[in-house]
Amino acid sequence: MNTEKEIKEMVKAKYTEIALSNKEDNLASCCGTTNCSEEVYNIMTDSYHKMEGHVADADLGLGCGLPTEYAKIKKGDIVVDLGSGAGNDCFIARHETGESGKVIGVDFSEAMVDKARKNAAKMNYNNVEFRIGDIENMPLADDTADVIVSNCVLNLVPNKASVIKDIHRVLKPGGHFSISDIVLQGNVSENMRKQAEMYAGCVTGAIQKDEYLQAIKDQGFENIQLQKEKRIEVPRDILKKHLDESEVKQFEDGSIGIFSVTVFAKKAGGSEKNETIAEAKSEDKSCCGPECCS
Repeated sequence: MNTEKEIKEMVKAKYTEIALSNKEDNLASCCGTTNCSEEVYNIMTDSYHKMEGHVADADLGLGCGLPTEYAKIKKGDIVVDLGSGAGNDCFIARHETGESGKVIGVDFSEAMVDKARKNAAKMNYNNVEFRIGDIENMPLADDTADVIVSNCVLNLVPNKASVIKDIHRVLKPGGHFSISDIVLQGNVSENMRKQAEMYAGCVTGAIQKDEYLQAIKDQGFENIQLQKEKRIEVPRDILKKHLDESEVKQFEDGSIGIFSVTVFAKKAGGSEKNETIAEAKSEDKSCCGPECCS
């Protein structure tokens, strides 16, 4: 079994490879996995193209949601993006926060940070910066951010509790986060995880949805909400190649599943102190764009 350090190094190497490759090569990427095949398609990615501030060169198609769409960013906010990649969510956040705000991207791949800085320079954005760092120990002072966003990154980190703890540290009192990630529901076997990863990517490090939400609550966050939830559909012909009939049936009847979720939570200090976990808005499985979430 790989250690946490080894897993991080594998993910870092994969994202460095993506940063240095052509954008077209990333459209069927494994979202950080290392066992890609011709069956891999990033079916989790939602389209950013209708969102204001979208920069095509910064969109590598590596996400599993649209956290900035739900992040409630206001003019003048300080926004931090975890695992900022080539800068896509940072540039959309910059549109929301305006010139009076500030956006900071954090990524542990030097190649990705370099790519993001070049994209920011092309756009002449002087209030967007990118820092090299580990999101378990961000290069940021306590109580820095009004809003934190992240897109399909915590799933790739072995110690999720450590990341959530540092998110709590970096947020200002009353600040909040909106994070898109991959979670599991039901008893997904290791074989099923492996085959789903080969098809969709970003699955091996996923944990149960209830465990994920509880980890957020354990760090003292309030007003925890599932802003969006989407089942990841793996076609039956792919499932049948790798799973037995009972496992295929479990996928199809919904007793087990892999989901893209967008989670909101608030650090204590604001006016609302509701700790209940709200239900996510159901989404049509055939629709991935922001027009489906109105």
